[in-house]
Amino acid sequence: MNPFRFLADPGDVPDGPSLRAAARTAESIGYSVLVYADHVVIPFGFLPLLTTAAAATERLRVAPFVANNDLRHPALLAQDLATLDVLSGGRVEVAIGAGWNRPEYVALGLPFDPVGVRVSRLTEAVAVLKGSFGPGPFSFVGEHYQVTEHDGLPKPVQAPHPPLFIGGGGRRVLSLAGHEADIVGLAPRTLPHSGPDIVRSDPRSITIAATEEKLGWVREAAGERFDSLEINVYPTGSAPMLTDTPRKAAADILDGIRARTGVEVDVDDYLASPHVFIGSVDGLVAKFTELRERLGISSFMTGDIETLAPVVERLAGT
Repeated sequence: MNPFRFLADPGDVPDGPSLRAAARTAESIGYSVLVYADHVVIPFGFLPLLTTAAAATERLRVAPFVANNDLRHPALLAQDLATLDVLSGGRVEVAIGAGWNRPEYVALGLPFDPVGVRVSRLTEAVAVLKGSFGPGPFSFVGEHYQVTEHDGLPKPVQAPHPPLFIGGGGRRVLSLAGHEADIVGLAPRTLPHSGPDIVRSDPRSITIAATEEKLGWVREAAGERFDSLEINVYPTGSAPMLTDTPRKAAADILDGIRARTGVEVDVDDYLASPHVFIGSVDGLVAKFTELRERLGISSFMTGDIETLAPVVERLAGT
């Protein structure tokens, strides 16, 4: 089994000193990776933020969670992240996705293509990323990208490339992750009736049964390399919570989910979900241990740094 690794977001840090302090706190608690989202509607761009965090720490790894492929050419993303990998001494992870936030596309005047087109573009982008990280010039001809004798510089410290994270909730993206990624992120699927400008997760897709189905898609695509993959999950539908009354907390949350979506989810199924981090410290330690034993999940994005710190201190690296 892979050792436990935990990822956290620095939260709403207002300035450089606050960010550096948050990064050092995450490192001291035992977090493996500090992450930051890639959106134009949040306070900071991920690259300068992660660079600042890496410079303030010694062991903490950094990663976007996740880079939106549609916002920049993958060869440029490769150069930026390889530069950070060199400057940090090999502490970068490359997490990339197909893009999902339609209002952001509208605000920027970018076409929000159907999901199949975005996933096809992501598939080609992964090839360009790996080519750029490679030892010499490469060429690539696809529907979305054409690269001619490009030698991506600098070369990352981590060879053949920094760990590649691809995640999603649909079969096509998870099959791509099984083929190409080092870390596979399991995400919920979205409700088909959410409307063009609203993204809602389907509560049924965060259950143990749905997770097993997704892992089946990954395993089928990965073949013999499946056992070498790291599997990641993140909280969905509610923020992590330490409480001695998890059933009451879950019931209150499910009342809200039912009102928003009309979907009924059993309290026990909800609390068992790999995407729900609600319970006591001992309870969550036991749950994460069971998820690793049963499903092979060893990587957890906890959201903020402080809430699950006692759990991270117990499990990180074990």
